Amino acid sequence: MFEEPLCCRDVHFPWLCVPQITSKSKESFWELIKSLLDAWSGWVVMLLIGLLSGTLAGVIDLAVDWMTDLKEGVCLSAFWYSHEQCCWTSNETTFDDRDKCPQWQKWAELMTGHAEGAGAYVLNYFLYVLWALLFSFLAVSLVRVFAPYACGSGIPEIKTILSGFIIRGYLGKWTLLIKTVTLVLAVSSGLSLGKEGPLVHVACCCGNLFCSLFSKYSKNEGKRREVSYYFPLKTLWRSFFAALVAAFTLRSINPFGNSRLVLFYVEYHTPWYMAELVPFILLGVFGGLWGTLFIRANIAWCRRRKTTQLGKYPVLEVIAVTGITAVLAFPNPYTRRSTSELISELFNDCGALESSQLCDYVNNPNMSRPVDDIPDRPAGPGVYNALWQLALALVFKIVITIFTFGMKVSKRKRMGNKV
Repeated sequence: MFEEPLCCRDVHFPWLCVPQITSKSKESFWELIKSLLDAWSGWVVMLLIGLLSGTLAGVIDLAVDWMTDLKEGVCLSAFWYSHEQCCWTSNETTFDDRDKCPQWQKWAELMTGHAEGAGAYVLNYFLYVLWALLFSFLAVSLVRVFAPYACGSGIPEIKTILSGFIIRGYLGKWTLLIKTVTLVLAVSSGLSLGKEGPLVHVACCCGNLFCSLFSKYSKNEGKRREVSYYFPLKTLWRSFFAALVAAFTLRSINPFGNSRLVLFYVEYHTPWYMAELVPFILLGVFGGLWGTLFIRANIAWCRRRKTTQLGKYPVLEVIAVTGITAVLAFPNPYTRRSTSELISELFNDCGALESSQLCDYVNNPNMSRPVDDIPDRPAGPGVYNALWQLALALVFKIVITIFTFGMKVSKRKRMGNKV
């Protein structure tokens, strides 16, 4: 039974009970506020993670596009514009030469005033390799000096942490900062790698950062690692909410310039043909064979790296692979550009105004079908030239990716773009 306080038993001084009642009321009010904050802290953390992850993803995409184009030239009107952004506002750009505009100049044209010729080609070649070496050197140096945990894709280590193990500093603030910066540098250097895998590590670092702001998670290690042994329904909903916020944030930044969440958005206006099933089947077979070959070859190379003197010089290895990649990639336009830009061109439909070599089909005015009916038009010389260049790019990517994956830079292995 509830026992009445002693002061309330004194009928001569009943007002002495008022401070205690007020104090109890205040305590109950603050307890209510604390309980509400505790209940909503999980959703607030997910909101902050989604906002920061989406923002970093958009900034990384914009920075990679700019620094990749910086290896070839610069925008005179605004140096922070990429090649595509620089030519958006040009009134002198035509459909035939949509990639050429007076605001964008290659380094040879900017330095010597000549855009064509052997001298201009050699100078552009040299500066392309020089920029690639500079980016890769900065990336590997920052990782080695400031945040060794920022190397690699981070996905195996994240799986290890989710299994219940503790890796001190792997999700720290320095790792987040260096991972973000070096991810841009590594991808922009032209190495055969991507940014999708490291973004998982970046998002986990964001989660660890915001968890430290709430005592519910900062003082309870078991609560932070709850998903390693128990995944309740509320966690699933919160994860979906964080992904939704990140997608909305990325959509608001619009890094691809197409008002879409994905770079490879495709609209098909013609039905597929039955004969197309054969190359798609062969494509799947080749993908499986290539995946098996890549795994075995990469494991053998990583084992050799650990057992020889090569593993003692990670900076030299990164610079050497970057130099070889840049030297071999520049002559081929399909290996010179970034992987995202290449895949985007391969995904696009051919139209009447498309200037890509892959859309160089013969336009016969005597044909009964409309001009934009691409499948019924014979291929022109540009298509055959592009196929040879793509075949060489395929062989080059297959070989160079084996030696690239496993180096001490932020990366994700690229396999889909090889096929």
